[in-house]
Order: sequence, then C-alpha cells, then structure tokens
Amino acid sequence: MPIDAAGLLDSAQFIASPNCDERPADTEISLLVIHNISLPPDEFGGSGVIELFTNRIDPAAHPYYQTLQGMKVSAHFFIRRDGAIIQFVPCMKRAWHAGVSQWQSRERCNDFSIGIELEGSDTTPFTDPQYEALIALTRCLCQRYPIQDIAGHSDIAPGRKTDPGPYFDWKRYDNNLGSGLINRPANNTPS
Repeated sequence: MPIDAAGLLDSAQFIASPNCDERPADTEISLLVIHNISLPPDEFGGSGVIELFTNRIDPAAHPYYQTLQGMKVSAHFFIRRDGAIIQFVPCMKRAWHAGVSQWQSRERCNDFSIGIELEGSDTTPFTDPQYEALIALTRCLCQRYPIQDIAGHSDIAPGRKTDPGPYFDWKRYDNNLGSGLINRPANNTPS
C-alpha cells in the first residue's frame, strides 16, 4: 500500500473533496483520528458519505440530510463495510474531519492529523474486512509519517462526539498493530 509524495494511497479509489486546504507550514502529521459515519444514519452501502464529502448531498433524498445542508466536511479516508478504501483528501492536505478539537494540549487537530472514517455507527459492530483494511492502512501511514498517537474522535472532542463508538474494538486494533500508538484518555480506555 504505497503512499506517494502528495499523500495518495495507490490502492485506494480517489474521489477528490473540495473540503480541504493546506496544513500550516512546518506541521508534521503526528495523529490518526478514527471516526465512524453512515448516511443515512445506520444505513450502509449507499452514496451518502461520498455526496456529503463532495458537497453534493441532496437534502430531499432523506429527512436527515436536511440537517446537513451547507455542511463542509471531509476525511482523508473512508473504509467501507467490505474493506474497500476511498480517499477524499491527499494526506499532505488538511481534511476537515475533527472540528473543534484538542489533543495533548494542542488545539485544531485537523492541522496535524489524518482522519479515517469507518462506515458504521455507534450501534453496530464493525466488520472483519474493515479491521483488516484499517490495520493495513494504519501500518502504511505510520511508515510514511511521524505518527505518535492514535485516538478516536470522542477522545479529541469529548462531550461533543462519540465515534468511533462503543462497538469499535480498540484492543483488537491495538493488538494487531503492536505499535503502542493508541494513547487514549483514562475515561476512554480500550474495550
């Protein structure tokens, strides 16, 4: 799974999101943030996430989509239930996935992180192919960038976000990585 100089993963489908910009000068990528997303909520396999990240979501397509009007968000990677990886933003650019956030006294986590969205929700376990893809992608990113920590969206925006949620198996992820990079607050210890 090589990543080129611009930060594009060769094995991922690339669908460019306009919701990104340049990282601050001299900022190293040091954090991976794990998220979950499904659109419509708790429904998998559709094009809702792609449409959201490319600003093409139709508010009339589902009642929930009306709450997303005007939202400009993205992530670097999206891992489908079958393990397929879609990349929306090159790693060297800043994706808009973290929002108001803080990690180890540093604010604006988008500046120094890579966002990985898993197709899922807080109410459904993730799939074996998703864990396999996430582990392979994480290893690749850690070889390419000076990643120091891995956290959930709930860890960098506590009280505001809950993802990747209670069904994300942090122990499984950590044990398969064997990296010691998962550094989560005491109130969010791996399950």
